[in-house]
Amino acid sequence: MKPRTRVNHPPHTPPDPGNRPLVAPIYQSVKFELEDLAATERAWAGPGQGFHYSRIANPNVADLEALLAELQGGEACLAVGTGIAAVAVTLLALLSQGDHLLAFIETYGPTRGLIVRTLARFGVAHTMLSIEDRAGIERTLAERPTRLVWFESPTNPVLKIPDIPHLVACARRHGALTVIDNTFAGFESHGGLGIDLQVHSLTKFASGHGDVMGGAVIGSGELVQRVRVQANALGPALDPHAAFLIQRGMRTYQLRRSAQCESAARIAGFLARDARVRRVRYPGLATDPGHALARAQMRDFGSVVTIDLAGSAEQSRVFADSLRYFAIAASLGSTDSLIVPPQLLQPRDLTAEQRALSGIGPTTTRLSIGIEDPDDLIADLSAALDAAFR
Repeated sequence: MKPRTRVNHPPHTPPDPGNRPLVAPIYQSVKFELEDLAATERAWAGPGQGFHYSRIANPNVADLEALLAELQGGEACLAVGTGIAAVAVTLLALLSQGDHLLAFIETYGPTRGLIVRTLARFGVAHTMLSIEDRAGIERTLAERPTRLVWFESPTNPVLKIPDIPHLVACARRHGALTVIDNTFAGFESHGGLGIDLQVHSLTKFASGHGDVMGGAVIGSGELVQRVRVQANALGPALDPHAAFLIQRGMRTYQLRRSAQCESAARIAGFLARDARVRRVRYPGLATDPGHALARAQMRDFGSVVTIDLAGSAEQSRVFADSLRYFAIAASLGSTDSLIVPPQLLQPRDLTAEQRALSGIGPTTTRLSIGIEDPDDLIADLSAALDAAFR
């Protein structure tokens, strides 16, 4: 072999049988070669017959998908490049022109944008209610054929807890599929409740370190395969190195989430006792409107605490700017504690009536609790409150 050929076909030394690496390698390859044309034809014909192109399937991505499906109790999982990509391919796979979708005001803003702007352009109608409007949910599903019900629990950012068994039963009675954005609740919650598909932003708790993005769709093999076909057509593939990093993050997922939820409970209790905080929303508080439902439906109460200050929007600004350990940044579920102040949280796409129903007020502030010592975080919050109300 001449040098120009050798450098393009270098030696490959796989470990001997029984000598596997403790950490799976990164398969940073777009293309895979099979033994012969017959094997290649089988791989090209469908999943489960080997790897041939990383937009379709990759070993790192497949390992991550298997882990997440098992944790969530689903038959199958599809992992894609971002959380909103998981939302988009699911909506596009399940809805067609002329279909009707039931969604809720208390939904992640970009998801609302996909429903209200993108899907509407292609003839998909929607009804947008409050997740607390039980009568409206029942009436809408009874009066109008509905293909899909899309919801969150806890909702972003006010942490409302819907009655999921009631919602699923209503949808099923009227022939509608249900999809939950399960990002806030984590992989162990909401299993066994009859939800058809669960969507996660892997950017949040799964990655856990704020350095990689991803999304996942988990559920029955038949429904996940429908979404996978749509994803393969649109191309929001998860890069193998990103899949490797998310898989690495998942090694500490249980430890991180447990510590974050424990700290969030302490912080929510502290804030609930401070007169300068008008309202604390955290499902772990016995006084929270969703506490009983959260106890029944979730494994834990999450690591997000949402508050309304008993002051002005300007005082909320001072509060955010005075914090030392909370970064003003989007996202959640990271090792770092984060804050989204009201100036960045207002749902500008909602009407005044919808804003009132959403529960997002002029001082509503979302805190995502990281893995720092809770005593330091409480001292930081206390000092910031002092600065805001000085």
